[in-house]
Amino acid sequence: MKVLIVSQYFWPENFRINDLAVSLVERGHEVTVLTGIPNYPQGRFFSGYGLYKKTREEYKGVRIVRVPLVPRGKGNRIMMALNYLSFTLSAVIIAPFRCRGKFDIIFVCQLSPVTVGLPALLLKKIKRVPVIFWILDLWPESLSATGAINSPGILKMMDVLVRLIYRGCDKIIVSSRGFMSSVAEKLDNPARLDYFPNWQEPEYNGAATITEYLPEGFLVVFAGNIGVAQDFETIVSVAEKLKGYRDIQWVILGDGGRFDWVKAQVELRKLSASFHLKGRYPSEAMPAFFAQADLMLVTLKRDPAFALTVPGKIQSYMACGRPIVAALDGEGGQLITESGCGLSVPAEDVDALANAVLTLYRMPKEQREEMGKRGKNFCEVNFEREKLMDRLEVWMRELA
Repeated sequence: MKVLIVSQYFWPENFRINDLAVSLVERGHEVTVLTGIPNYPQGRFFSGYGLYKKTREEYKGVRIVRVPLVPRGKGNRIMMALNYLSFTLSAVIIAPFRCRGKFDIIFVCQLSPVTVGLPALLLKKIKRVPVIFWILDLWPESLSATGAINSPGILKMMDVLVRLIYRGCDKIIVSSRGFMSSVAEKLDNPARLDYFPNWQEPEYNGAATITEYLPEGFLVVFAGNIGVAQDFETIVSVAEKLKGYRDIQWVILGDGGRFDWVKAQVELRKLSASFHLKGRYPSEAMPAFFAQADLMLVTLKRDPAFALTVPGKIQSYMACGRPIVAALDGEGGQLITESGCGLSVPAEDVDALANAVLTLYRMPKEQREEMGKRGKNFCEVNFEREKLMDRLEVWMRELA
């Protein structure tokens, strides 16, 4: 099949859509990705990229078509709105000319924003091909949850737009079972809705080669975006609460809009001896870092929308066989409990998270290793990449 993927984010930005596109190529499909200029999470264009630079590329057999956008900057409301709207507008205007030729299916990867569906629906009408829409971020709920938009009027308008986009697609798939009821309520035909979770990425399946050693001690490792949703207020507060345990070391791998705030808090609370902001690394480096961790950390803010979400990093943590401590409500926390791979406490509960970290800190290493093994086994059964790609390929062929 000839597949067109529409996603505001793609390589060299680090998202699972990269692996999905490559997997389709490996299965013999021709894949083109319509995307923007890479600028996530730093907020500025990656080195070598610009409005008129590298507008066409190739990555592991995937053809990439880039359209201009306004970089997200420091992630304030105005810059984020410009970032989202500029990609949508550019893609609507430019895509019909740059994505020429025949396609059998259009696949939309919807992280944020939901407006990524608009250029896909335009191309659907022009090329008369079906659209599969993969929801990884629930709109407009996530806008309210992060505080990006608080106006009831604007949120209602966004809800209307979301319904129009969902109903214009031929199939909707969601990354969390918690999304199902909200999305079904917006569809005219809920039978078009299915579950398609994140998977364990192939780089996590083999033995990790250590490329950089982390500090000595009991390592609590967080990997991913440092943003509003990740609730670093709680993480920093727990680190401060446990400061007396000098061998507990907090390692943060990633970047994002709240990086400078976290850095300032580390200095203000005198945590520099135990709290390490390592910055962003490519996904290929993560297994080596994870292999050194005593436990992995995942957090989200307390909000009904986030309670429906399963952060993609959970599958990556599980795949590496490391025990997990989570401060999550709802779906994410239930997944940790169901798999037996760690401990889950309510979101934003500083005392409960501190106690959970101390529980694993005091636990014999063999018990922690057993937790990690349970998570890895659960991941292999429920989130195995090839099984999920088989499922996606069946849906694509049925529609095409």
